[in-house]
Amino acid sequence: MGRYKWLVKVLSVGAECKGEDPNGEHKKPTSTKQQNTTAHTEAKKCLDEKVENNIPKKPRFYIEEHKVFNDPIHGHIKLHPLLVKIIDTPQFQRLRKIKQLGGGYYVFPGASHNRFEHSVGVGHLAGELVKALREPSMDSESLINDRDVLCVQIAGLCHDLGHGPFSHVFDGMFNPQADPKGEKWEHEDASIFMFDHLVNDNNLKPLMNHYGLITEGDNENDLVFIKEMIKGSLKNNSPQNEDYSWKNFIIPALSPQKLYKGRNNEKSFLYEIVANKQNGIDVDKFDYFARDCHHLGIQNNFDHRRFIVFARVCNVDGQLHICSRDKEMANLYDMFHTRNSLHRRAYQHRVKMAVEIMIKDALLKANQDPHFQIKSSEGKTCCLSEAKRDKEAYTKLTGRGFELWCLKLTAHLTFKAFEIIERIMSRDLYQLVGEIKSFLNILDFVNNHLIQKTLRTSNEPLLTVNINTSFSITLLFQVAKFDYGKKNEDPISNYTYFYSKFNPTIGFKIPREEVSNLLPECFSEKHIRVYWKRRDDKSLEDAKKCFKAVKKVLLFYLMAVVLLHKQQCGGKISMQTAVKNSVSCQSPDYKLQIYNFAFLVALMNFI
Repeated sequence: MGRYKWLVKVLSVGAECKGEDPNGEHKKPTSTKQQNTTAHTEAKKCLDEKVENNIPKKPRFYIEEHKVFNDPIHGHIKLHPLLVKIIDTPQFQRLRKIKQLGGGYYVFPGASHNRFEHSVGVGHLAGELVKALREPSMDSESLINDRDVLCVQIAGLCHDLGHGPFSHVFDGMFNPQADPKGEKWEHEDASIFMFDHLVNDNNLKPLMNHYGLITEGDNENDLVFIKEMIKGSLKNNSPQNEDYSWKNFIIPALSPQKLYKGRNNEKSFLYEIVANKQNGIDVDKFDYFARDCHHLGIQNNFDHRRFIVFARVCNVDGQLHICSRDKEMANLYDMFHTRNSLHRRAYQHRVKMAVEIMIKDALLKANQDPHFQIKSSEGKTCCLSEAKRDKEAYTKLTGRGFELWCLKLTAHLTFKAFEIIERIMSRDLYQLVGEIKSFLNILDFVNNHLIQKTLRTSNEPLLTVNINTSFSITLLFQVAKFDYGKKNEDPISNYTYFYSKFNPTIGFKIPREEVSNLLPECFSEKHIRVYWKRRDDKSLEDAKKCFKAVKKVLLFYLMAVVLLHKQQCGGKISMQTAVKNSVSCQSPDYKLQIYNFAFLVALMNFI
């Protein structure tokens, strides 16, 4: 009852003002109506004063309660008020209109999810992992403080702010062809660019300071820390400009003893949570594995919740890293197997790639059309390829917005982008002529010469073969890469650290031989897929004949390699060893000589 004493006192005062005895005896009020009204007014005044003086004050740093999201993957998740403020901005809300899997929705009916829900999920998992790392620490407050937790959550939430229309179609396919001589541009750079815009445009620095974050100065600046985590842990430390725009962001010039500016080396393990460039094990993958499998209808064999439970910060040769329990090594191989499976079955699905090539072509057509302009800063306009340099224009650039603009501009006879979009909507897609599977890493060389150098090319990988004097075939090449995230290296045995039950503070590597003899020997594979853009069946048949000739180039290349190396080694060499030696050979003249021989023999057998 102690908490309600103030209310009893208020009621007592109110009773006195209305003519009642606090002990329960009723005092007879005066008979005039005016006295009754006066008594009622005084009672209300007394009650208001008592309530105002006795209601507990909200804490100084309290603004609003944590918001709860009901997520289909992670259940009910609770987000910090600052994260909610970031979510409720136009820069973040645009992610609702960007498909997570690009053109995948045109192939998989369930793949309708967007970058918005994925980003919310990554922000949640980033907080779960950093809090789990904080719990078993002997000195948790000095190792991971509240500022670190909040910064990691913000980095996870904002890591995909820079995605353009149809996700990786924009940065991986459209941008290299629309701006071939421009600076190297990735969506992580644009995420940093958009994060700055989000903070400044919505005046969030005072609110960040209110929650204890440091937004000014050079010493452990939290905004710098967040941007560094979005970009990912660094492989090397090279001097860079201190401009955090999309063009040149990694890190300002630092001493060799310091890898990062946002946090000191003792906290470098925090950079492995959101975008782990060392081994690829991060919360970004945890969320999109679970979310994409859920929407695609594919089984996810990796349990990220179990990884979080067994994750610890351990000492590895004087450097702190996130380590997992030694018995979890097989679970991590399942994670990378899931990644490879998703790329084969969904991310680089043959029809999905055809749709995305068409979307890329539509974007290129729109980029060249004078009617397709986007409003930018200061009332100006710009084309698609220039929008990534302007914060206002890029905020408007979404996949849904592009489709609506195409519909709006159909009245212009010169607007060719809508014709391609119309073909997608009517399922008149580019046809897959054939696929060339890799043999070891031989396609690395063949791709460089066959697609880019020896034959006639444009800004996209095209091969033109003359059938006769009046007709030629133009094939479109697309390379599909499948790996475990580290090209042909094993990301687990080479780059991942573990701890044992009896020594949980020291991290170490585990050789793959101690895990299983059933692990893959090769960790990467490339396929060259050949697509045909035209519609008529006759030209499609000619394209298939042309594709057979291209396959013969590879066949005769292999024959030439084997014959040459067998001759050099006196015949005592296998085909596999010969190809390996050819791939490792550093002489471009030698490789080109073999290639030219193979190509001429193949053309002699064409048609």
